[in-house]
Amino acid sequence: MALWVVLLCTLLALLLGGLYLLGMFRRRRPGEPPLDKGTVPWMGYMLDFRKDSSEFLKRMQRKHGDIFTVLIGGYYFTFVMDPFCFGAIVKEARSKLDFRPFASKLVMQVFGYNPIKANHSIIHAASAKHLMGDGLTVMTQSTMENFQKLMLFNLSSGEEKRVWQEDNLFHHCYNIVFRAGYLALYGSTPHQGADNKKKANEQDRVHSNEVFQEFRKYDRLFPRLAYSVLPPKDKIEAERLKRLFWSILSVKKSWQKDNISGWISDQDQLLAENGAPEYMRDRFMFMLLWASQGNTGPTAFWLLLYLMKHPEAMKAVKDEVDKVSRENGQEVKPGSSPINITRDMLNQTPLLDSALEETLRLVAAPMLIRAIVEDTSLKTSSGTEYTLRKGDRVALFPHLSVQMNPEIHPEPHEFKYDRFVNPDGTKKDFYKNGKKLKYFNMPWGAGVSICPGRFFATAEIKLFVFLMLTYYDLELVNGEEEIPAIDVSRWGFGTMQPVRDVRFRYRQRF
Repeated sequence: MALWVVLLCTLLALLLGGLYLLGMFRRRRPGEPPLDKGTVPWMGYMLDFRKDSSEFLKRMQRKHGDIFTVLIGGYYFTFVMDPFCFGAIVKEARSKLDFRPFASKLVMQVFGYNPIKANHSIIHAASAKHLMGDGLTVMTQSTMENFQKLMLFNLSSGEEKRVWQEDNLFHHCYNIVFRAGYLALYGSTPHQGADNKKKANEQDRVHSNEVFQEFRKYDRLFPRLAYSVLPPKDKIEAERLKRLFWSILSVKKSWQKDNISGWISDQDQLLAENGAPEYMRDRFMFMLLWASQGNTGPTAFWLLLYLMKHPEAMKAVKDEVDKVSRENGQEVKPGSSPINITRDMLNQTPLLDSALEETLRLVAAPMLIRAIVEDTSLKTSSGTEYTLRKGDRVALFPHLSVQMNPEIHPEPHEFKYDRFVNPDGTKKDFYKNGKKLKYFNMPWGAGVSICPGRFFATAEIKLFVFLMLTYYDLELVNGEEEIPAIDVSRWGFGTMQPVRDVRFRYRQRF
């Protein structure tokens, strides 16, 4: 009899424990945000969230207001949609709100990399040194030289130069921008002498294109890999691609390259000094490749597409680009040497800056997530104070709450190339309810987890667009082409991608 009692108590304890883990007993405490667990234990709203995160969050915001807690796949996420709260969240000490647990799990899952304790400081130190200030000047020049290698080596002369060429715009932009960035960061083929340089350049063009083709295969799998929903066949392919990139980007092979960037070499050295094994440093290099090149090409695509769809914007930006070239002695004429765009020239383009910022407002959709390490209070703009519960996660989705907010950006679905610039070239301020906003566009994240390579990424995109507008006339093959819909599976991972490509044509201007 006693044995049956013990067994029944054990089963009851297991049942109650299981129900607890599934979230059945979770209740909203006084002072906490509205709680919505959905109808399915543990999963909660996971399927709705994965299907279309933006539409799900719109629905929850209409139901609960600007702050609410929802159950998604066993985790409780408190979404904060009030932009006046953003500063308190992104600036909060890591002892209370920490981005590292979520980030560490993600990079292990998608890149096979297990971060060491010093990882964050290593990345930020190398980025501050090489992707900002004087280091950015060096990186901009290196990237410019690689754009020349990829785009300007076979410019036509005579009548044939005026012939229209057709291509897919997304592929064209992503391909060239990725390859220029890859070669600038990870180095080029060694050579000696002018003849060998030509052969080395051709080898770089072939190799970088092969790397891009494989990268695109992995990039297409990325969202489902991050959510752990790949079917068996795609899991095998993802593993193959990971191992391929660990080999291509291995530190042993990087030592054989010329012109490897200080950003790459310094981080590898610091990882080695901090005890990271070589095989893990190879994986770190793969993570850096996706982080640095996974969003720049798609952003360049959207920017050129919006410019081609808005002739007044195209004319204004092209006139600015031509003016900057002319005033800096880089005007392109028939038979002239290839243009060399400097960082200083890129700092003289307020209209291009605004057009890029507007593009990012429309298509950049990162999700900022922090683990709640201890109970934390949060005061909203209305004066209401909430408690964020220890063990939960707090999340921001600026694309919905800020970037597409009509109170902040009137006609938010329209592309307005000069939205972010005043007539005198200075940057505009933005307001909500009459109060000035600090966070009105957040394509790079914010706070301690802000993208450390944002200045390099911006320079990379601007170099490409500057060159395209300088050397080519551009137009859509179908003048009535609609802006393609975005792939909603990529919400939260940076710049969105289109569900289909767009045909365009280009011909030399000079």
